[in-house]
Order: sequence, then structure tokens, then C-alpha cells
Amino acid sequence: MTGDTPRAHANALSRAFDRATLILAWIAGLSLLFMLVTIAGSVVLRYVFATPLLGVNEIVQLTSVALVMLALPYCTARDGHVRVDVLDQAIGPWGRLAGDVLSRLLSGFVLAWLAYRAYWKALDAWEFGDATNMLALPIWPFYAMLSAGTALCVLVFAEQLVLILLGKRS
Repeated sequence: MTGDTPRAHANALSRAFDRATLILAWIAGLSLLFMLVTIAGSVVLRYVFATPLLGVNEIVQLTSVALVMLALPYCTARDGHVRVDVLDQAIGPWGRLAGDVLSRLLSGFVLAWLAYRAYWKALDAWEFGDATNMLALPIWPFYAMLSAGTALCVLVFAEQLVLILLGKRS
């Protein structure tokens, strides 16, 4: 029963977070490639063949939602966000600890609220069949992606917060 220790459960949970963030990051990467092909194709169709691609703005806007919100947890887990450490020397180790804890609490709260609201918007959009104006693309999957990405990001912040408080993360 060596696998039933709290550390084994924590490691399994951490691996699950890593896997989930990686899967969403791959989907975000595919969204980026799709957006690249769509924009390039639109430019070629418009300027070479004089036939603009209908609804390309809607496609790019919705794909941007998928791209950003699905890549957010991966970027957060890998500390890929921009950090400014101008005051690090002035506030000392306790100030940095307080800043790290406070930033994760505030970010987690805001993103949890966003995930909650996006979840309910996805259900409403699905129930009422909300769609884009030009191409009639359903909107609910993009609210769902927004909710999933931000919810996973909240879990990443929670994991980081626990590790910070345990002294296992600087």
C-alpha cells in the first residue's frame, strides 16, 4: 500500500493537472494553426482571386477565444506570464511571499468568477441556440472553452498556492 500515501496522491494530482494543461495547450496550438490558415487563405482569396472569405472576422474572433483561454492554464503552470520584480529587494522575502500568495488568491478569485459566469452563459447559449450573426456558428462551445480554461487555471493557482505555503515553491 505504498501508493496510497498523501504524497502519491499529490503527485498523481499534479500529473493530472500537467496532462490537462498540456492537452488544452495542444488544442490552443491547433487553434492557432487553424487561425493562421484561415487568415492566409482569406488574404489570398481576397487579393488574388477577388473573392473575400465570408465571415472571416467571426472565425478569427471565436478562434482567438479558444486560443487564449485554452493556453492560459499551461502558461500559468509553466510560469510563462510576465513578472515584474522591481520591488523584490525592497520588500524582502516576506513581502515576496505575501505578494505571491495575494496574487494567486486574487487571480484565482477573478478567474473562478469568470469560469462560473462563462459556464452559465454556455448553458444559456446552448439552450437558446445563440449563434454568430453572419455564419450562424454556435457560441456555446466557446463559452465552454472559456469556462474550462479559466477553471483549470484556478486549479493551477490553487496548486501553486499550496506549494508556496508548504515552502516547496519560490
